[in-house]
Order: sequence, then C-alpha cells, then structure tokens
Amino acid sequence: MKEKKDKRFKLKAPNPVIILVCIILLAAVATYIVPAGIFERVEDVATGRMIVDPETFHFIEQSPVAIFDVFKAVTLGLQNSGSIIFFLFMIGGAFGVMDATGAIKAGMGNMVKKMAGKEVLLIPICMVVFGLGSCFAANYEEFLAFVPLVIAICIAMGFDSVTAIAVVFCAAGAGYAGGCTNPFTVGVAQGISGLPLFSGIGLRFVSFVLFLIVAIVYVMWYALRIRKNPKMSLVHDVDMGSMANIDMNNVQKITKRHIAVLLIFAGTIIALVVGVVKFGFYIDELAALFLISGILAGIAGGLKPGQIADEFVKGCGNLLFACVMIGLCSAATLILQNANILDTIINFLAGLLKGLPSTFSACGMFVIQDIINILIPSGSGQAAVTMPIMAPLADLIGVTRQTAVLAFQFGDSFTNIIAPTGGTIMAALAMGKVSYGKWAKFFLPLLGLWWIVSFGILIFATITGYGPF
Repeated sequence: MKEKKDKRFKLKAPNPVIILVCIILLAAVATYIVPAGIFERVEDVATGRMIVDPETFHFIEQSPVAIFDVFKAVTLGLQNSGSIIFFLFMIGGAFGVMDATGAIKAGMGNMVKKMAGKEVLLIPICMVVFGLGSCFAANYEEFLAFVPLVIAICIAMGFDSVTAIAVVFCAAGAGYAGGCTNPFTVGVAQGISGLPLFSGIGLRFVSFVLFLIVAIVYVMWYALRIRKNPKMSLVHDVDMGSMANIDMNNVQKITKRHIAVLLIFAGTIIALVVGVVKFGFYIDELAALFLISGILAGIAGGLKPGQIADEFVKGCGNLLFACVMIGLCSAATLILQNANILDTIINFLAGLLKGLPSTFSACGMFVIQDIINILIPSGSGQAAVTMPIMAPLADLIGVTRQTAVLAFQFGDSFTNIIAPTGGTIMAALAMGKVSYGKWAKFFLPLLGLWWIVSFGILIFATITGYGPF
C-alpha cells in the first residue's frame, strides 16, 4: 500500500519539461479557439516606445498555428532567449572552474564553521541585499549568478535548496513589487501614463518594506523548521546527495591560491554591482565579466589551460537543462503572439474591470495584471501593451493613474516567481533540482500573503487618491 501511495504522489510532480510542453500545446490549441485580434501600435512621444492605442482593438482573420509551427516555436524560443541562455553558460562555466580549484568549497566550509549558531542571520541579510538590488537597480535575471553559491551555503548551514532559491527570488519579487527606481517597469509605465518619472516613491518604498518583511518571516519560518527536522524539507532526498559532499568536521584549510580565487570572485561581484548601477551593464557585459573571472580564477587556482577548458565546459553542461527550460518558456509566449490572440485576451480582461466598484477597481487591475504577467513575462513589454489601456480605464472608473501603475507593478512581480512561463525562476529551480510542484507548494502560501498585503495597499491608494493624479 505504501509503495502505491508513493507512486501516486510522484505523479503529482512531473518533469518541468513536461509541464512546459503541456503549456505550449495549450497555447497552440488556444490559437484555434480564441478569436484573433489586435490593437494598433503607435509611437509614444515621451518614451519612444511603440504602445497600443486602446480605442483601436479589432478582430482579424484567425491564424492558428500549424503542428509544424509548434515545433518550430521551440527552436525560435531558444533563439529569442539566446542572450540569457549564453549568460547562464558563462556563469556555469565560471563556477565550474572556480569549483575545480577547491576555493569555493574551502571558503564556504570555513565560513559556515565561523557562523555556527548564527546561521539564521544569513537569511535576512541576504534577502535585504537582493531585495534592494531589485527595488532600486531592477536586478532580476542577474541574480541567477548567485544561485549556485547560495544553494551550496544554505545546504551546508542545514537549510535546503528551496530556502536558497527563496532567499534570492522571493527577495527579488518584493523588490520588483516596490520598484522604487525601476526604469523597466515603473519608469515605462509612468511614462506611458503621463506621470512624472518615479513619482509616488514614498508609498512604493513602504510597499517594498512590507513585502520584504513578509517574505523574510515566511522564509525564516520554513528554514528553521527544516534545520530542526531536515526530513521536513520538500527536497530532502535531493539535497542529501549534496550534503554528502560537505564534511563540516573535516574542513579544508584555505590556501593562498584559494584566497586569490575568492578575491577574484568577490571582485567579480563588486564589478557586477558597480557595472549594473553606474554603467548600465546587462546580460552581454555581465556574461563577459564572468568569462573573465573564470579564466582568472583558473590561473590563480593553479589549473592548467586544458583543465580550465575542461572544467568550463563541464560547468556549462550543468546549466544545459536550465537553458532548455528558458527556451521552452519563450516558445509558449511566441505561439500566442504569432497567432495574434494576446491582444484579444488583454482586451477581454481589461473589459472585466468596468463593472467593479471604484474601491476594488485597483485590486481588479492587480489581479488582471498578475494573469497577463503569465502570458507576457517581460515587465517593459507588459507595460507597453497594458498601460495604454489601463491608464485611460483608470480615469473612467475613478482610480488615479498612479494607482493603476502601482497595480501594474504588483501584478508584474509576484507571478514571475511561480509562473511556468517565467524562464528565470524555472532556470533557478533547475539549478537546485527542485521540481515545479514542490516549489509551488512552498511559494503559494507566500503568494497569498502578498496578495492580502497588495489589496490593502491598493485600497488605501484608492481611498487617499494616490497621485499626483
């Protein structure tokens, strides 16, 4: 009986690739059912972006995807995600070389030993750092670079891979929701809505703090339970294999070569932060940064050129599964776009708001933006498509445009951490070998708490006339 129960349980958590394949097939079927329609696009003078004209929606001839085009969407999705995929390869290769020098394992082991009894402080400290990076510098995909290291540290400290991914991306979700100076979401949305750039920052910062506090408390609650009883971990069986490689009773002493490699790694992180904040570094620049750090680490760690090359390729291979996941996520969105049904879905959802009482209209906007975010994971892309509709709609239903932007940024944030179409979170789960089902089991209660906080903030914004207008 026990074996039968275990088999039934395993069926609830299929391979993530199967989940994404099902989503791609559903998207393809939808192209035969959902009427095709489009909004006319016009150039916004203030931002220079192509945005939709909300008064121009009209239905067009149905253009469902053929079976062959479904398969073609997979390779096109991989191509469209090429910059992120090769960025991950550079990260994987660099970490592969650093790991081969023994520096990361030695440094991690000694750090964990020194933090004995104070390990739990790691969670709030790291989450504040990651949260601030998202809130003020719009960091998100870049945080994938930290996932392998955070996973290793969390496991060594008695937590698990779920804790590690939550430390990084739940903090990032809170930061994106606050979006104090996020040019890709708040900046674009306010520009389209005709609002002063980054106006209303006070309430957004308060929102960020509230979301981050809720996330920290929830993650620490989970982590402390796991530390007390490791068998309660959602990924206990997976992480046991990693724990077998970490012997805290026999920690290797740090050599001069190890110190040199760790300094190169620290320098890379500093360069990453400075580059993103001061020089506008993004995927290509950061990929080059990690490539340089991997080569330098290999030389400093005493590896021969052939060894550096071998370990780099092995490190890239470790992230191959994550890269395939990203391509599949992009394929699903591509099918909806090519069949011209995305605009139809958006037009339908926006129309649902007109019947809501004004007090709850902003909450309805948030829910709809959260749903749309599953279909359009790009924050700036979602703003360009939805805000030309939501901004004038806000005028009609008695909600300020600033509140509509707030609803957009909340909606653009939370489902990024759970939507199977979100390439970044799916890549992080693949790195930690965490199944989508187990991640959903962990994250959904936090999502519910964030929704409650969001509703409270949006109702407050509606009642107080959050502005300037």
